[in-house]
Amino acid sequence: MIAFSRLNKSKIANWWWTVDKITLGLLMLIIFIGAFLVFSASPPVARTNNFSDYHFIKKQIVFIFGALVILFSTSMMRLKNIRRLSIVGYIVFFILMGITLFAGYETKGASRWIRVLGFTLQPSEFIKPTFVVVSAWLLEGAKKFDDFPGSVLSGGLYLMTVTMLLLQPDIGMTVVVTCVWVFQLFLAGLPLLLVSVLGICGVLAGVGAYFTFGHFHDRVQQFLFSGGELSYQVKKSMEAFENGNLLGRGPGEGVVKLHLPDAHTDFIFAVAGEEFGVWLCLLIIACFAIIVVRALYLSLKDNNLFIIYASSGLAASFGLQSIINMASTLHLMPTKGMTLPFMSYGGSSIFASALGMGMLLALTRKNQTAEDKDA
Repeated sequence: MIAFSRLNKSKIANWWWTVDKITLGLLMLIIFIGAFLVFSASPPVARTNNFSDYHFIKKQIVFIFGALVILFSTSMMRLKNIRRLSIVGYIVFFILMGITLFAGYETKGASRWIRVLGFTLQPSEFIKPTFVVVSAWLLEGAKKFDDFPGSVLSGGLYLMTVTMLLLQPDIGMTVVVTCVWVFQLFLAGLPLLLVSVLGICGVLAGVGAYFTFGHFHDRVQQFLFSGGELSYQVKKSMEAFENGNLLGRGPGEGVVKLHLPDAHTDFIFAVAGEEFGVWLCLLIIACFAIIVVRALYLSLKDNNLFIIYASSGLAASFGLQSIINMASTLHLMPTKGMTLPFMSYGGSSIFASALGMGMLLALTRKNQTAEDKDA
């Protein structure tokens, strides 16, 4: 257990006494469970792709180390540096998203990935947390300064972001960004009637996407009108939960992962269900739920509007992405190709999650507003 004297004035000691240890501990638990599940699920996928059995888990360990560096270093930042990081990050990843339209490569009907310095990168994963924080800063400015058009600028930022996401296309990320932005507007005082109007517009936009994007149309058709015939991956996922039952088959004893191509990524939750049963699934759900609820609780205790808008938005984004992944795995909604934060294999996913949660930990630290004014 790390221990620092309260008289210690170092940056690390100050961070330790001000960071929310419950949220930090739950994030560490999620990362540990995710690493174990990737270790169990990835060897069959590695063999299918002619890699060594531990190819993916070795890479995931490197990703986890990098994610922890991002998480801890970001969580030590002051508010003004969080704003700067988000603005610069948004600009950089928005440009990279534009590059994917011309130099990206297509997978499963979408062009979301590019190669940077030999690594595969999905810029849209990073645009989400940076957009949330920049939008929060603009909405705060609208409240603080009468002549600052923060709400209009936030709306323009939103339109730019979803336009780029739809061009890829990335419907799942568009849904997450839209829901979080509307939630931030609601916190900023947008009347419930207008929130309802935006919700109706969102439904109409979903109908438009159904008739516009082929892969989205196919997934909705498969979900709503399959007549009980599930897609291969969803069928195997449901078999995994049936096999696991209450207590699971045991660590490493799952068999569905042998036939599930995305067992280590989008369907990692199914591996947890088969090998450990309902109890681990409920533990994972509880961890995500507590992190979101606690972040909302801590943010609403603060008087700083930027902290309220940004931390609430980051928490909502984290929770919504988790819900979408687990719901699609359980066939409660169409599959979206969205990862489970900190648990699914992949560098972009875990680095972006670390960036978002690092900023959340920084925003919810005790006395952040006072320290920022003194800096």
